[in-house]
Amino acid sequence: MQATQQEAAARAASAPPAHAGVREYLSFKLGAEEYGIDILRVQEIRGYEAPTRIANAPHFIKGVVNLRGVIVPIVDMRLRFGLDDVQYNGFTVAIILNIAGRTMGMVVDSVSDVLELDGSHIKPAPEFNGAIDATHIMGLGTVKTGDVERMLILMDIEQLMTSPDMGLTDSVLQ
Repeated sequence: MQATQQEAAARAASAPPAHAGVREYLSFKLGAEEYGIDILRVQEIRGYEAPTRIANAPHFIKGVVNLRGVIVPIVDMRLRFGLDDVQYNGFTVAIILNIAGRTMGMVVDSVSDVLELDGSHIKPAPEFNGAIDATHIMGLGTVKTGDVERMLILMDIEQLMTSPDMGLTDSVLQ
């Protein structure tokens, strides 16, 4: 179940032109919710392996893994989003991402599939008046499978993973 960067690039090359508004998203589950991230940010999908803990790291950073000679920090997205009952099983995977020139990973409950969505299937994220930090939510995608319609929370994974509270990238000096 490996998705390589070359496969993602090949999918992007065969996709309709950008002006058509069709983009591909990797969908994954965290608890009962389904999320989507831009497939072009995904390097590969790996089975979960326990990372090496790093002292004094935030609770949601599980540690690091050695990925073919590259030390990759691993973020547990259930812990990052404050979800209860974090369990690791045969469906748990690590999505390895290329963001801001760095390789980093995120642990999710399971990966569903790659979905194509155009602008007509994406609605803007609702306003929460500051009660919920929704800066990393790009919108809500509607996916129809047969007679069943489901919502996909589309995340700006680059904005989330490079935010100062994550501590995974150098701060930009202003």
